[in-house]
Amino acid sequence: MQTQLAPEYRNTPEGQEAEAILRKCVHCGFCTATCPTYQLLGDELDGPRGRIYLMKQVLEGQAPTRKTQLHLDRCLTCRNCESTCPSGVQYGHLVDIGRKIVDAQVPRPLGERTVRWLLKEGLPSPLFAPAMKIGQALRGFMPDALKAKVPERQDAGAWPEQVHSRKVLMLAGCVQPAMMPNINSATARVLDAAGLQAVVAPEAGCCGAVKFHLNDQDGGLRQMRANIDAWWPHVAPGGSAGGVEAIVMNASGCGVTVKEYGHLLRDDPAYAARAARISALTRDLSELLPDLVVALQQACPAQIARVRQTAPKLAYHPPCTLQHGQQLRGGVEQHLGALGFDVQIAASESHLCCGSAGTYSVLQPTLAYALRDRKLANLQPLQPQTIVSANIGCISHLQSGTATPVRHWIEVLDAALAA
Repeated sequence: MQTQLAPEYRNTPEGQEAEAILRKCVHCGFCTATCPTYQLLGDELDGPRGRIYLMKQVLEGQAPTRKTQLHLDRCLTCRNCESTCPSGVQYGHLVDIGRKIVDAQVPRPLGERTVRWLLKEGLPSPLFAPAMKIGQALRGFMPDALKAKVPERQDAGAWPEQVHSRKVLMLAGCVQPAMMPNINSATARVLDAAGLQAVVAPEAGCCGAVKFHLNDQDGGLRQMRANIDAWWPHVAPGGSAGGVEAIVMNASGCGVTVKEYGHLLRDDPAYAARAARISALTRDLSELLPDLVVALQQACPAQIARVRQTAPKLAYHPPCTLQHGQQLRGGVEQHLGALGFDVQIAASESHLCCGSAGTYSVLQPTLAYALRDRKLANLQPLQPQTIVSANIGCISHLQSGTATPVRHWIEVLDAALAA
């Protein structure tokens, strides 16, 4: 796609990156066929190709409008289009640049600014956990729309205390410890059973995705640098805290972000090299499954034998941040199957987003709930006893629309080992 950047963008890092991405686009439209919002709305400007045209116009000097902003806001950033694109267009990076430029020129109404500020400041805040506890105590009195955002209080169980020579770092996350603490402790217990010790650096907080994708990119980058500082003693060659094998993410939304630290901080002379090392060490939890399967079969043969007899039927929803953002597909189904679980994915539209998409379900509830119901309708024919996923946002969002339990797959594995 031929592009003539406006002078104000021509010599900027964002402008140069955007131009390189735009030049890869060949207008083919394959992306529209797999775009969830295009599927719902049928509007070219609510598909990747249309949004690319809008961003191109802005980068070439055309003034954006509220309509431009609306079409970019409606994008889930699911990156399904990247999986479909034959030309390798990095749409996710482009839409981050486009949103930043548009928001700088198009003021938002006070109500929108307030909600977005509350989300970007509230979710990563230390006050989120006590606020969630109050919400859970009052959950029975809440209207359904608010109750859907507040899961019932969950017992996290015990964190393993055994020390292993093999160690991995784990990011606790910002909302996960308050909303669904069992995901982290279940991860630690399964790793412990396989001979790995999960280590958490207390100073590491939100991965930075919430602020970054709500156009507080400077705030998101500050959180990324803080995490790098917190992790560095564990991963630096000869570091004082002892080496770890990997940084393991059990929320795929955090994982795709941390894997991009190296890209996002590539122009920061103080952090570029360290960010690249952090990204290189980062693994989604599912990437450990091949080794975990072997270790668990050796360490827990009786439990694995019982799994083959009693494991519940699982329907697996692969999050977009896993299958499109990290390009990881098939691993959860294959390796849980090797342990004896009956895991299936939807026969139709397993590639489409469930509508959670970070804060999207709050900011675009109509589209988010339409996508949720569409996803659940495609999972229902499997008649699962449990729906599993790999990202807290997807789990919470799907649970709001079904009575079938929705859990992280690591929780199901942990429960099977503990039975």
